[in-house]
Amino acid sequence: MNVPILSLILFGLAGGITPGPNNMISAGTGAAFGFRRTLPQILGVAIGFAIMVVAVGLGLGGLFVAVPQLHWLLKLVGGAYLLFLAWKIASAAGGMGATAIERPPTLLQSALFQWVNPKAWAFALSVIPAFTTPGGDLLGEVLLIAAVLGVLSLPCLAVWAGFGVLIGRLLSTPRQHRILNIVMGGLVALSVVTLFV
Repeated sequence: MNVPILSLILFGLAGGITPGPNNMISAGTGAAFGFRRTLPQILGVAIGFAIMVVAVGLGLGGLFVAVPQLHWLLKLVGGAYLLFLAWKIASAAGGMGATAIERPPTLLQSALFQWVNPKAWAFALSVIPAFTTPGGDLLGEVLLIAAVLGVLSLPCLAVWAGFGVLIGRLLSTPRQHRILNIVMGGLVALSVVTLFV
């Protein structure tokens, strides 16, 4: 195998720590429910994204190359869903524990969310051609890439969840919680806009 591990780690950290829908959801969930109750969301993202990378690496990415309209359609559907989530978060009532959702996302929900997350798709579709070798051990390289990115997503999302927990503890009034909801919803919406620009 010829996967440049250090470059892959740097690429994974850059993609994992920069703002995006998964990070905003981790921060919002951390603020609303605490770090421990955010762990299923963090694990779900890591597992779901690793599975997506394997699927893309083993041929799903070729389908998007052959039918680019399918990728565009998925990006539109995913973007629309994320804008819906952004609106739900921003329009949630203020107050202690008041959120757009009644309970934190589950591991399965978070894993499945990757399939409509435009940032996850863009990242998965770019990492495979960048870090696999033509004529190399495709299966081994794809599995290594998926494992590295899955593991790297854990500390990246944990940082965002911890940031959310800290912010949640600093807020003491319903008005402050309402402002946080609007900011978090706006950041999710902004992450969608940046994917299309």
